[in-house]
Amino acid sequence: MALATHNTLADIVRRSAARFPDKVAVIDGPTQLTFAQFAQRCDGAAAALQAAGIGRGDVVLMMARNCWQLPLLAFAAAQIGAVFAPVNYLLSSPEVAQLVELTQPVAVVAEPRFVKTLQQALDRAGLSPADRLVIDATADDIPELWQDGRRWFDFDGQPQPVAVEPEDVVRLMFTSGTEGLPRAVMHSSRSLMSQYLSVIVAGQVESTDIDVHVLPLYHCAQLDVLFTPDFMMGATSVILRSGQPTEILAAIREHQANKFFATPAKWGELLHHRDFDATGLACLTKGYYGASAMPVAVLEELEERLPQLRLWNFYGQTEMAPAATVLPPENQRSHAGSAGRPILAVEVAIVPFGSTTSAGPGVEGEICFRSPQCCHGYYGNEAATAALFRGGWLHSGDVGYLDDNGYLYFVDRLKDTINVGGEKVSSREVEEIIHQLPEIAEVAVIGAPQPRFGEVVVAVVSLQAGANLAEGDIIQFVRQQLAAFKVPRRVVVASESLPRNASGKLLKRVIKQTYLPQLDGDLLRRRPAPTKAV
Repeated sequence: MALATHNTLADIVRRSAARFPDKVAVIDGPTQLTFAQFAQRCDGAAAALQAAGIGRGDVVLMMARNCWQLPLLAFAAAQIGAVFAPVNYLLSSPEVAQLVELTQPVAVVAEPRFVKTLQQALDRAGLSPADRLVIDATADDIPELWQDGRRWFDFDGQPQPVAVEPEDVVRLMFTSGTEGLPRAVMHSSRSLMSQYLSVIVAGQVESTDIDVHVLPLYHCAQLDVLFTPDFMMGATSVILRSGQPTEILAAIREHQANKFFATPAKWGELLHHRDFDATGLACLTKGYYGASAMPVAVLEELEERLPQLRLWNFYGQTEMAPAATVLPPENQRSHAGSAGRPILAVEVAIVPFGSTTSAGPGVEGEICFRSPQCCHGYYGNEAATAALFRGGWLHSGDVGYLDDNGYLYFVDRLKDTINVGGEKVSSREVEEIIHQLPEIAEVAVIGAPQPRFGEVVVAVVSLQAGANLAEGDIIQFVRQQLAAFKVPRRVVVASESLPRNASGKLLKRVIKQTYLPQLDGDLLRRRPAPTKAV
């Protein structure tokens, strides 16, 4: 009976190959793989892992940009019960060393450009795995102790059957680290498969879709909300290694893609790029976004310039595999700013601070979830796991509320709330106001220490190309719409894009470390001159 009811991550590849054997599954530059070819390579990689002595519970860590090998290795590892752990390739070697120390991988895989970082991390962690593979490498790119990745990805063979259970952990996804060091979130086939089915229904994923994947596949947003549901349904995935607007727009036109996911900031960047051509993008009918609410100004421009485009907003977190709620196309205007309602397998509650029971409509509290999508906790961290699941709910760490119709509104991260003299200020509320100014490209509102009030509000912005805006004008604009204690005492203009994590969320911790030291403490006690240019 166990075999007859089997339903794990590895089954996805076999089932899709049986339904769509000759259809193109993945396009990665010059490489095109049909579903049957992908399945054959996946079997080969799983057999190669077994030949290397890798089995149930062993961690395989990978550090690479978007490439076909990344999702394939995720499936191959799951097929034999190993645990796949993709790493943010922007991390430094000390940061990667912390992940290595935590997960103790038995094998590592890297692109040539990341081999040095990963080797330094291994040395720092005192770990010497026997299997260290380089993908897409020439002979000159393979250093001592490392091997050619083709040993796995071109291996011709069949793996020995392994009884992998739906509850077995097959994936470690590292949290974004917006508030500190990353944690390794444990996911099983149960949690991932539940999320895939919910996303397919909520996002109307179809076999006829052609999807362009730009955000990093090492992050669950692109890998588990987009790529794998696409693969399950028999859609074609176009993998891009560059997030540059020129390459994105060209890929959509070349492949006549009808589906694309990006952050609101990236959507805005595409709209204002010189290569944007609405006629050439007439094929694009499904648009997805996440990480933050879509600014109404960007939403209106998308509706005007791409009238055929329907939009979905997915909200969630790594611990939820990750999608938890969705705002569908028909509610983009009527519920602008909302994260939508729970997807198929998710229950949402708002638990007020200091309470153990859920709140009614309009009451702010912590957003909590119940679902088969919930992770198994944090790898090697029982205390954090217990805190995550206290009171029978998965606690998100986000503040929000539900309206009378059950639509969720995200207010802020718990740690992003600014305490001004005892009054709580939501950074997101101020950000939404500042974003109404057409000259603003990005905005991050943070708290700055201040002796009298504890904290005061500071805004860090980047401007649209060629825009010029005075600090006093921004502050005056906010003052006209919000209470005085919510008005920024200072506005700082960044000379480059604000730092974000893989899912597009602003890295508030990094922004604070970068920009707060630039402010004179005395300046925070005085109101700025309204004519001072920034």
